[in-house]
Amino acid sequence: MDIAALSMGMAQSRLMSSVGYAVLGNVLDSMESAGSQISELLGSAPTASSMELSVNPHIGANFDMSV
Repeated sequence: MDIAALSMGMAQSRLMSSVGYAVLGNVLDSMESAGSQISELLGSAPTASSMELSVNPHIGANFDMSV
C-alpha cells in the first residue's frame, strides 16, 4: 500500500468532513432565522374572532333573550 496515497485519501476525507460540517452549520443558521421569522409572523396574525368581526361586524353584536 502506498503511504502517500493513503495520506492523501485521509486528507481528502478530513476536508470533506470539514466542508460538510460548515455547510450544515450554515443550513442550521438559516433554519433558525426562518423559524424566528415564522414565529414573528404567527404572533402578529389577527385572531379568528377579529377576522370574523371584520367580515361580519353586525353578527353577534346583539343578543335578544326572552324568558
